[in-house]
Amino acid sequence: MVLVEQANGIFGYKIVAVLLVSGVSPPVHRALLLPLFLYSLCFSSMAVFFKLSVALGFFVGVMMLGLANSAKFEELFQPGWATDHFIYEGDLLKLKLDNYSGAGFASKGKYLFGKVTMQIKLVEGDSAGTVTAYYMSSDGPNHNEFDFEFLGNTTGEPYLVQTNVYVNGVGNREQRMNLWFDPTKDFHSYSILWNQRQVVFLVDETPIRVHTNMEHKGIPFPKDQAMGVYSSIWNADDWATQGGLVKTDWSHAPFIASYKGFEIDACEIPVSVAADDIAKKCSSTGEKRFWWDEPTLSELSLHQSHQLLWVRANHVIYDYCTDTARFPVMPVECEHHRH
Repeated sequence: MVLVEQANGIFGYKIVAVLLVSGVSPPVHRALLLPLFLYSLCFSSMAVFFKLSVALGFFVGVMMLGLANSAKFEELFQPGWATDHFIYEGDLLKLKLDNYSGAGFASKGKYLFGKVTMQIKLVEGDSAGTVTAYYMSSDGPNHNEFDFEFLGNTTGEPYLVQTNVYVNGVGNREQRMNLWFDPTKDFHSYSILWNQRQVVFLVDETPIRVHTNMEHKGIPFPKDQAMGVYSSIWNADDWATQGGLVKTDWSHAPFIASYKGFEIDACEIPVSVAADDIAKKCSSTGEKRFWWDEPTLSELSLHQSHQLLWVRANHVIYDYCTDTARFPVMPVECEHHRH
């Protein structure tokens, strides 16, 4: 029985089990069990080596790709305004809007390239007139900006998500869509992935919009201004719901947006870095490699492309590229963009 105990590995017990099922008693056939044990021990060692190889490969992959663990709010962010409208419940943050004020917060650092994620549960019930925003933005009149804006609606009507991209201070690139779930019932992740090739808006890791670098067509792309990460809730009943026709019903106040799962896996830019050196600090060279510069992230995967097509076919309800009333002449990026 000693050999049986020593053979306790990936294959050891299986061999003994086969012998028992076949009616062969292991103690009687020690001569047969010894080579089987050595055989199984060999394979057990191979299996252990394989597992270690897989683990090492996973570790190396994590080091290259980056693994952003959720952080506590105060580790990455700070209140921006109306601190009395912040509610802290453990790792959960709630922002409230009433007829006195909304509230907002900002990241402590600024970043160039990477990925930012928050899990958000939007205002329940009648949220008409309210906007919960989550965005990245640089400073100044020629700023760059990537927007998620969640437009409240009357009870029973779907939330609308509006995305927008500003480049060198110019926006007017709105898209609106509904979601394939109720964003007020549970938390969902909303992410912005940004590198030198594209900006991708994701909902639960499904791409809903892509803004591609087309500098080769003479179209500017945001790639040299560090951006902060922001979120806020405020009253926008002059435009948010049905073009401002439906106003905020303050009898339903306070309106609460809830947050958790704060993740920033990006290149942080210290204040001391000169503007001309920002892009160089966060770009890969022969000596250093950043995960956002990997070739697999220069465009959507085939699966992601199919997901985006599905979103556009089933959930996008407005695209500035097709709004001929606003833009009698199609915006230049729309002639080439497939976002």
